[in-house]
Amino acid sequence: MSSQRALVTGGAGFLGSHLCDALLGEGWNVVVVDNLLTGRRHNLEHLKNDSRFDFVEKDICEPFDVGKVDFVFHFASPASPVDYTIHGIPTLKVGSLGTFHALDVAHKYGAKYLVSSTSECYGDPLEHPQKETYWGNVNSIGPRSVYDEAKRFTEAVTMAYHRYHKVDTRIVRIFNTYGPRMQLNDGRVVPNFMKQALRNQDLTVYGDGSQTRSFCYVSDEIDGFIRLAKSSEHLPVNIGNPNEFTILECAQHVIKVTGSKSKISYEPLPQDDPKQRRPDITKARQLLGWEPKIQLEEGLQMSLDYFRKAVAQEAAAK
Repeated sequence: MSSQRALVTGGAGFLGSHLCDALLGEGWNVVVVDNLLTGRRHNLEHLKNDSRFDFVEKDICEPFDVGKVDFVFHFASPASPVDYTIHGIPTLKVGSLGTFHALDVAHKYGAKYLVSSTSECYGDPLEHPQKETYWGNVNSIGPRSVYDEAKRFTEAVTMAYHRYHKVDTRIVRIFNTYGPRMQLNDGRVVPNFMKQALRNQDLTVYGDGSQTRSFCYVSDEIDGFIRLAKSSEHLPVNIGNPNEFTILECAQHVIKVTGSKSKISYEPLPQDDPKQRRPDITKARQLLGWEPKIQLEEGLQMSLDYFRKAVAQEAAAK
């Protein structure tokens, strides 16, 4: 991968912006298309003087063309519970119309294609850990369905373009990822806890805290994306950390890392919130030689400076 041009939809988001850094590091020219609904220009500020980088503010739910590209990375979508709850219809649109338009670009230019899907395709799983062959347990009409079903449809469209139009596609199913550039108020576990701990507020745990998640640090996640992009695998691949923690354990790790005086408070569990979430990464290990290197407490420590600054900036803005 060098001196070629990559398109990253949603590249101003948390994961998309880190992917841009990695692609530039691999020698690519990168163009980002993002309507900034949930992405932030600030995530790409450090790239503005890089001659190999371009930014186009555009909604990919409308047809678009940025000229010849060699690889399309389709990462456009609200991804946090707060964002897709507020922007439910745009989430469905970008997963459907946006996916068609991103694939049309890949098809037109004979580009390779990788789409970000999600472990939410497994829903509240009856299989544990979750293998890529598991079809899931998803409520198609529940409050989370705008995201879950958008991503499931995204996978269906991607495989259709592979089968009918011979587009060279890849699908990554992303499990809980965390690290710098996450929005403080995006509703996901780690930023919620970090924000509350750094303010010495109670950490809000939903349910009794026994539900589990598997947290992957962003640099490990991006390494998995790059390895998958270089592979020839067309079926979904789980990229996530298989080490499983209860939400209560995660809260305790955050309190330890931040040195906070916070206590833990409990709120009712939201509807359709998964009780367990852990990837089976056998396929990624065998196919890509990938597995995560950074475990939760180390990753929280590596994220601490970013969250400290973000909390201070938010306080200063009030």
